[in-house]
Amino acid sequence: MKRILLSEKKKNLRKQRVKAKIFRGGVTRPRLCVSKTNKHIFLQIIDDLKGVTLASASDKEVKGPKGAPLGDKKRMEIAKELGGLIAKKALEKKVKQIVFDRNRFTYHGVVKMIAEGAREGGLEF
Repeated sequence: MKRILLSEKKKNLRKQRVKAKIFRGGVTRPRLCVSKTNKHIFLQIIDDLKGVTLASASDKEVKGPKGAPLGDKKRMEIAKELGGLIAKKALEKKVKQIVFDRNRFTYHGVVKMIAEGAREGGLEF
């Protein structure tokens, strides 16, 4: 039990450290927040000044049903498409510049592919 509490505490400390760097200069741009589990990926574009979610996307929108051809894609391909999808939704809301909030996750693998997909979709970090 103690080990679980320590790992949760470390996760929260990493998250606070990343968030402090993002908000240091007083952000007037919305932030692209990445949340992921072992099975799913969730993205949100959040306006922190108003406290409103402007756009959101999840891997369920990209994957499709289990038997469909889209269900056979690798997780990295899904992440890149998901970044492009959130960029498209953000541009519909007239949001072009964002701040990338990777939460407690390191910038490699799936998180990096999300960022690349969003950049290719037209968002500026």
